[in-house]
Amino acid sequence: MEAADLKSACLALPGAYEDFPFGPEASVFKVRAPGGTAKMFALTDLDAPELSVSLKCEPALAEQLRAAHPEITGAYHMNKTHWNGVRCGGALPADMIRDMIEDSYDLVVASLPRKDRESLKWSGLARDVSC
Repeated sequence: MEAADLKSACLALPGAYEDFPFGPEASVFKVRAPGGTAKMFALTDLDAPELSVSLKCEPALAEQLRAAHPEITGAYHMNKTHWNGVRCGGALPADMIRDMIEDSYDLVVASLPRKDRESLKWSGLARDVSC
């Protein structure tokens, strides 16, 4: 997956936007319903020589994904119980990375107040990423 594809996949989700709270090199993708609280669902350096992204993940699934794929590890500088670091250099299919982005988004949106979830027209957790 290329940087432009990663950015597009994140920004395609309802209420998603890119922010730079850690400086210009760190793209933080957040979701916010109109008037609601913003929450991060992805973090990446789109200009890094080896593209990777930190994504939220359900803890049991995070362990399974890490065991099955050496490209998936605990996310650097994040709570490794809930965040995976995903190397996007080609070994993982782009569809799988997109699914993990969507799952991260779903986990974050699920934690928003009901009014915000409804405003985003979010229908709930869609699926699990298979190992």
